[in-house]
Amino acid sequence: MGDSLKRFMTNHEKSADPISQDHQDQAALAHSIIEALLDHTRVVSDLIALMAQALDQDTTKALTLTPAWQAYLESRRRMEKTREDLENFVEMINEPGERTEQDSQPSTQRD
Repeated sequence: MGDSLKRFMTNHEKSADPISQDHQDQAALAHSIIEALLDHTRVVSDLIALMAQALDQDTTKALTLTPAWQAYLESRRRMEKTREDLENFVEMINEPGERTEQDSQPSTQRD
C-alpha cells in the first residue's frame, strides 16, 4: 500500500492548483488513516493467532466454535475486502475521470 501512496504523491506533486493541493492533502490523509486502521487490524490478528497457539487443543477447539470467533472470522474477511477497496480508492485518486462509475463503487460482496 505504501507504493500506491508514493505513486499518488508523485503523480499529484506537479499540480500547482490550490484546489488540487487540498484534494491531494485530503486524499493522502484519508489513505493514511485507513492504512493505519488496516495495519492495526493485522497486528491484532497476529496477536490473536499467537495467543491461540498458547492454548491447549481442547480450549482452542471450544473457542473456534463460539459466535465471537465466527464474528471475528467474518470481520477478517471484510477487512481483506476493505484492503482491496483501499487500493481501488488510491487508483481512483491517481486517475480521476478514467474510471467508470461502476468501477468506483465500493465492494459490498460478502464471502
